[in-house]
Parts: sequence; C-alpha cells; structure tokens
Amino acid sequence: MPSTALAGIRVLDLSRILAAPLATQMLADLGAEVIKIERPGTGDDSRAYGPPFADGPEGERTDTAAFYLSCNRNKQSVTVNHATAEGQALIRALAARSDVLVENFRAGTLAKYGLDHESLREVNPRLVYLSVTGFGQSGPYAQRPGYDGIFQAMSGMMSVSGHPDEPMKVGVSMVDILTGLYAATAVLAALRHRDATGEGQFIDLSLLDCGLASLSHFAMNYLVSGEVPRRRGNGGYGGIPSQAFMCKDRPLFLVAGNDKQFAAFCAAADRTDLLQDPRFATTSARITHREEILPVLEGIMRTRTRDEWLAILDEHDVPAGPFNEMPEVFADPQIQHRGMLVEVEDPVSGRLPLLANPIRFAATPVEGYAAPPALGEHTADVLGRLAGVTERQLAELRARGVV
Repeated sequence: MPSTALAGIRVLDLSRILAAPLATQMLADLGAEVIKIERPGTGDDSRAYGPPFADGPEGERTDTAAFYLSCNRNKQSVTVNHATAEGQALIRALAARSDVLVENFRAGTLAKYGLDHESLREVNPRLVYLSVTGFGQSGPYAQRPGYDGIFQAMSGMMSVSGHPDEPMKVGVSMVDILTGLYAATAVLAALRHRDATGEGQFIDLSLLDCGLASLSHFAMNYLVSGEVPRRRGNGGYGGIPSQAFMCKDRPLFLVAGNDKQFAAFCAAADRTDLLQDPRFATTSARITHREEILPVLEGIMRTRTRDEWLAILDEHDVPAGPFNEMPEVFADPQIQHRGMLVEVEDPVSGRLPLLANPIRFAATPVEGYAAPPALGEHTADVLGRLAGVTERQLAELRARGVV
C-alpha cells in the first residue's frame, strides 16, 4: 500500500499565479511529485506579489511573497526558459517521464514552442494534459486575458453578492480557488481513465465556466423560476433565519434551516408564540414572509450579547457562530484541535507557518509538508535525474540563460 494516495504520480507544473498552482499543490499534498517549471531569474509572477513578504531567520525581509507561499508547498522548483529550443527540449524530456502536465498560458501560446498537447502526446500518449485559461480554448473570448475579479463579475457571482444597491466581489479570489479544486478533481478522473485505457487526454478548464458552475442553486433558482436573484448582504436564500444578526454588542451568524431548528430557536429566545403565527410556522411560509419576520428576529437578537446568544443557542442545538477576525480564527479551539495550522522548516525564512490541507484520510494521511521551494532550488537534481543533464551541461545551459 502506498504511503500517500498519489505516490508514484509525477506532475509537470508549467503554471503560475493562483488557480492552477492551487491544483498542483493539492496533488502534491496528496503525494504526487510536482515539478514546478519557472522562468530563470524571475520565476512565478506571484513570488513578487507582496507585501507581505516572508521574513528571514533574522527578521529581515525576503523576496518571497506570502501569495506565492500560499499555493506552492510540497513542490520542486526547476528553472527552464521555454522560449529557447534547448529549454523546449528539456521540458519535452520531462513531459515524456510525467503522468500529468498542468499549464495556464493563454490559449494557443505553447503550440508556438511545440509544448501543446498534440505535440507532447507524441512523446507520451499516456500524458494527462490540463490547460487552465480564463475563457477556455474556444469561443469569441478565447484570447482575452483575465483575472479573478473579472470572472466574479462576468459569471454572475458579483450579481448575487453584496447589498441590494452594491454588487460586491467575494473577498478572497474565489473563482481561482474553485477552479483549482475543479482542476484537481479533473486530473484525478483523467488519471483513472488513463489507468483503465492506457490513454491520456486533454482537459480544457475555463475560469469563467467554473465561476458560473459555482453559482449552483442560485443559477438553478433563476433557471427554474425566471426570477433574477436579489442581493441580500449577509442574508441567505435557504431557510429563515439564515444570516448575520447584530446582538447587543457584536454580530453573529445564525441559521435555523428547518422547522425543528426554528422551533428550537424560538424556545431559546422564549418566543414560542412565533410558531403559532401561520406566516412563520413552516420553512416555506418564513421564506415567503421574509420581510415580515426579519425585523422581529433582529429585535430579538439585540436583547442579549453575542456570547450570551452563542451559549444559549448551543444549549438548544441551534446552528450559530461568531464573526472571527484572523487572530480569532487561529485561536479557536476547534481550529487548533483540527491541526489547520502547521509549521515547517524553511531555508529562507526559518520557521514558516502554513495552512494545512483539510482532507483527513484514514489510510493515506496528508502528513508531509515541505516549504514552497526557492527559485530553481531543484534544477540540478531534477534535470540530472530525469533528463540526463550532467553538471558540465548544466553549467553551460546556465551560461546561456536556458536554466
């Protein structure tokens, strides 16, 4: 039995910034060997996406941005200039010995260098080739550049986020993150197909498509009813209540998603009379009479402090939680118990804190965390081991700016 779920899988990672690197980081966490190809001298653009930058062992600022550190752990960094003939030959040699290749260049770019799927399948027909682009490989927008905020706007995500008079993007780069998860899932499915048939395949993944797919029940509500979803700030579209409420001192988020939980809330609030009102007696009735019940609930919630409400709601098994700032998040005893913060040894910054992978396997746990690599840290080892490059050849390639 392998010690990790993806032991023996090699991934050639030609991606940068966020969505695709998140996918390859997920594969690396699951045990795949991930070789990150970067430009000599500068590397992944996200290395410079700071401040903040990591601190060195003596507290001095390094040149490695926290953004880069968020999506490149457990990888090996190899510098290769893909714009040179020698660099292309090196990448082809690595692709011939890889199971997966991931890239996020604009559609058609890598074909200029003979590094597209059709070219590389000639040297490795078992290769799973994933291309992540903004708009996909075809269509009127295929050649457009794009970033997360643009896709949040175009996909409709912003249309359902924010307050009624102000569309708003999600604070984190949500389309990038969701695309990374779709990408990792797609690779795993393609590997399963490859193992069954012996054939790799091309995967065309678009951030715009993933942004739209993530609208899920919002999109289905529109498709079924024809009604355009309204922005409700911190209010949800499920059972009532399902939103933020201001308490006497601070806010909390409360969800009573079914009739049993609403009855428990009414008992906790000493307002069982609400259950006798036909407008509020059932989930469907509360959704229909949303505008009538919300002011009642807002008044109730302002009668106690946040912590008082959290305690009494917990006693009555009503789902609720505080709004945590980052210090509170990492101080939360449940977060600490789950081990969501890990520290690793890093040659650049000394001790480096990282977010843990949230997947908990029984048989193949995610246990090893290696710090995101320094630029070109593994060039000599990987090219020597997989492409037969000698130390002398490596020196010559470096002198010519190939690696």
